[in-house]
Amino acid sequence: MKKYLVFLIFIPCLMFPQRMKQNAEFSLFSDYKAARVGDAITIIVVESSQAANKAETATGRKSNIGFGGSAKVGDAPLPDADFNLGTTNNFKGSGSTKSSGMVRTKISAIIDSVMPNGLLSIKGSRKIVINGEEQNISIKGVVRGSDIRSDNTVYSYNISDAEIIFDGSGAISRAQSPGWLTKLFHWLF
Repeated sequence: MKKYLVFLIFIPCLMFPQRMKQNAEFSLFSDYKAARVGDAITIIVVESSQAANKAETATGRKSNIGFGGSAKVGDAPLPDADFNLGTTNNFKGSGSTKSSGMVRTKISAIIDSVMPNGLLSIKGSRKIVINGEEQNISIKGVVRGSDIRSDNTVYSYNISDAEIIFDGSGAISRAQSPGWLTKLFHWLF
C-alpha cells in the first residue's frame, strides 16, 4: 500500500513539473522574492559621500650680483668703485576644497528586465509635492537577485550602475538660486 501511495504522490510531479515551478512562489514555508519583470522591490537609499582636496605651493628665489673695485697709482689712491644688484622673488599659494553629502530615503522600483545572466534591471521614480514645492526622486540600475532581501528590499549600495537623481523646484529652490541679473553680471565678469 505504501508503494502505491508514494507512486501516486510522485506521478503528478513528473507529469506537471512546470506547474510546480509556477506554484513554488505561493509556498507556505517561504516568502516570495521579486525576480520577474514587473515585480516590485523597495530600494533603501543610504548614500553618503565625502571628498577633500588640499594643495599648498611655496617658491622662493633670491639673486645678488656684486662688483667692487679699488685701484692705486703710486702712493695716490684712485676713487673706489662699487656696484651691487639684488633681486628677490617669493610666491606662496594654497587652496582647499571639501564637500560632503548624505541622503536617506526609501523608494519603490519595478524590475524592468531580466538579463541573460540573471541580473535584474530596475527603475523607479517618486514625485512629492508639498505646499507648491515639488521634489522628484528617480532611481535606476542593476541588482543581483541574491542582494534582494526576504522582504523584497535592497540597499542602494548593492545597485551597480546606479543612477539616483534628486531634483526639486518651487519657491524655496527659486529663492536659493541667483536672479537673472546676477547671473548676467557673473557671466560678463
